[in-house]
Amino acid sequence: MQTTLLIMAAGIGSRFGGGIKQLEPVDSSNHIIMDYSIHDAIEAGFNHVVFIIRKDIEKEFKEVIGERIANICKKYNVTIDYAFQDINDIPGALPAGRTKPWGTGQAVLAAKKLLNTPFIVINADDYYGKKGFRAVHEYLVNGGKSCMAGFVLKNTLSDNGGVTRGICKMDEQNNLTEVVETKNIVKTAEGAMADGVALDTDSLVSMNMWGLTPDFLEILETGFARFFEKEVPADPLKAEYLIPTFIGELLAEGKMDVKVLRTNDTWYGMTYKEDVMAVRDSFKEMFEKGIYKADLFSDL
Repeated sequence: MQTTLLIMAAGIGSRFGGGIKQLEPVDSSNHIIMDYSIHDAIEAGFNHVVFIIRKDIEKEFKEVIGERIANICKKYNVTIDYAFQDINDIPGALPAGRTKPWGTGQAVLAAKKLLNTPFIVINADDYYGKKGFRAVHEYLVNGGKSCMAGFVLKNTLSDNGGVTRGICKMDEQNNLTEVVETKNIVKTAEGAMADGVALDTDSLVSMNMWGLTPDFLEILETGFARFFEKEVPADPLKAEYLIPTFIGELLAEGKMDVKVLRTNDTWYGMTYKEDVMAVRDSFKEMFEKGIYKADLFSDL
């Protein structure tokens, strides 16, 4: 069965302090986080990769990863496509002075014409671990419509500053009932806090690892037009169309069911420049434990 890995790599790394964070090497072989995600996705059974990037980073992106990954994917009969997120690709006029991208919802819509199979959506600069890919793939190939890998909050925090997480609430069947987008979550001696409120660090959170089908894209497109009409006038320079927020709205209206697939893998990411060394140390440890080989794709 055909299944697609959709990688959102258009973010400009605004908190990263220079350089494109998606292209930062994390091991001695110059692999980047995306290499590991592609490896884990192919290992789990995904056989089509779509990169969502911006036109202005296309050259550097292809030099650092695109061409190399294309050669690797060819060996395993995995196809590759590119989609381009464009700030002007909107159902209305671009507000004067707007430079900020429109968010993850618009990023996924940029790939709409390339998606005719069930697909998994991930952030380019997040390391998710192997279990999430396996769980989502298994769910999709067995006829599941919508799912989300749920990460344990304490396994997703940065030592170097606040992060935004979609904190999840579920029913007894592990169906998602609510996603609360929570900003500026910081580690504390007791666990974690956001705006002075203590959080349960065993909560499951969304790390933008969604399993979806092409049917969802029609709903997402309709929602984008509504967002443009209702949200953008109030905050024309910064309003963002975010997948967790939109799915949260659909859940509240009873228009969508999402199964939460728990993963206990630790998430690693490079939200801040200072995260790089800690992430590199984590990958070194995974090599030492035999989770990955130095010749990364040799075990597929």
